[in-house]
Amino acid sequence: MPKKKKTKKVKKVKISNKSKIIKIKTKNKSNLKSPEKKGTVLGADEKPEIKKIKKQPTEKRIYNPKDYVVYPKHGVGKITSVEKLTIGEIDVQSYKIFVEKEKLTLTVPVNQQSKLRPISSVNQINKCISILKTKPKIKRTMWSRRAQEYDQKINSGKIYELSEVVKDLNKNSDIIADQSYSERQLFEKAYERLKSEFEAVLKTSPEEVQKKMDKALGRTQVEESPE
Repeated sequence: MPKKKKTKKVKKVKISNKSKIIKIKTKNKSNLKSPEKKGTVLGADEKPEIKKIKKQPTEKRIYNPKDYVVYPKHGVGKITSVEKLTIGEIDVQSYKIFVEKEKLTLTVPVNQQSKLRPISSVNQINKCISILKTKPKIKRTMWSRRAQEYDQKINSGKIYELSEVVKDLNKNSDIIADQSYSERQLFEKAYERLKSEFEAVLKTSPEEVQKKMDKALGRTQVEESPE
């Protein structure tokens, strides 16, 4: 009897070893598949919640009439009213914004107000003045490429990038020969956009704002020449 038991034990060990190897392989496969399934399910549940949290503050920001805002492609505008428009039998609340420099009235739905930004703070204006005081950085690339970059910065709606364009294109004078036509156009566009925001934030006259900007740019000689 003990001999028979020994032979049976040897056979059982061999079978059990093989079964163990098979079990390990199947467990590894199941472990690899299961986290992917769990991950995709959890990801699908969590992502919409994160997106909603991010969008809510911008969509629910409230602007009131007489508030100044910046629309990147047109510059500073003043909200004249908040109205309800019916588009396809749906009531859409929207802002009416008047851009004085371009004599243009914009209609921006409240749900699409991510295109708008509030006007800068006094600290940001002071930083812009310090940017205007620095030396211009002119790249050695072709003017067509630089003009595209400047135009993108102007239409970005970012006040620091706008200040950099004014600083880089500033020639310290109003002599036409010192600038090409396209270069002068871009400078004037950026200068007026920046000036209008300075006026809205500092609540001063256009003449005082111009003096402040020209002083930072070193354009004081231009003002003294007519006197």
